[in-house]
Amino acid sequence: MKWKNRNLRALADIVCGNVDYFEYRSSSYITQFFEDCDLDYTHDGTTRWAWVADRLEDVLAMPHPQSFVPPDAFVRIIQRVLDKAEAQEGDEDRSKALKALNIVLAREGWEAFYDDHNVGQLRHIATNTVAEIVNPHRPMTPKELERKELLTAYLKSCSEDELIEQILLPLFRQLGFHRITAAGHKDKALEYGKDVWMKFTLPTLHVLYFGIQAKKGKLDSAGMSRGSSSNISEILNQVTMMLGHEIFDPEVNRRVLVDHAFIVAGGEITKQAKNWLGERLDATKRSQVMFIDRDDILNLFVVTNLPLPADALRPSLMAGDADEIPF
Repeated sequence: MKWKNRNLRALADIVCGNVDYFEYRSSSYITQFFEDCDLDYTHDGTTRWAWVADRLEDVLAMPHPQSFVPPDAFVRIIQRVLDKAEAQEGDEDRSKALKALNIVLAREGWEAFYDDHNVGQLRHIATNTVAEIVNPHRPMTPKELERKELLTAYLKSCSEDELIEQILLPLFRQLGFHRITAAGHKDKALEYGKDVWMKFTLPTLHVLYFGIQAKKGKLDSAGMSRGSSSNISEILNQVTMMLGHEIFDPEVNRRVLVDHAFIVAGGEITKQAKNWLGERLDATKRSQVMFIDRDDILNLFVVTNLPLPADALRPSLMAGDADEIPF
């Protein structure tokens, strides 16, 4: 990412506290600020704003997945600048600080805001993508655990189409995939073994194509499908078709092959099912297949702070527990 010099200087002044409603930082506190952002920068005693502007430029030059997804270190800097604990007199809710910061960010196509947990976040205005530091395996807050419980109930009751449209499409958009196209279930003849196809642009600008085969319930290796469980053998032909049939990408006006296949289940994918499928795919295709089960969906959906589907907020989904659902 490359920012204009005047915007780097303006953001540096905010970090230094040279702007109203931001905490003033001397040399040692500037070093401490970057330490809090997990950056090993030590102020050398030179002009504060100029030194900070250079460090900000270094941070923006760090590797990042896409042009609208900044480096994690830059997100941490924005979160640190907007720390609610540093509210100044006359701006207890930090609304004035947020407004001043957004004047600078907007020049580069970004907007800062506070999420439900009063943590500063960064949104790319053109794509409406929230640039969060996603760690689906971190400990969750009590509020996130409540949202996870609601989403778990929704996954148990939703249809396969709802799983795709209400959960998977928003989730993969948030994770940086684009041109996400759902095949739907009205015309099975056109699916060629995939429910969704999408693309992901690497930092080198190379493009990878992905297909998704989604199942509502559990995937196992039992002899036949039972209830909401699906037999992994049913997935084998669909995965083979997915990796063998071309898709048309209108953005480049040509047909392309799917590079990788996601097998997604709204329930558990058993270890036996994964091993069974792996044994029947050749080495090349085996490396192209990835699995996402219910736990992966829950963790990714919650930590990326995506809004829950409207039906997930209905107490009727939590049979017997309606009085205990927090809103």
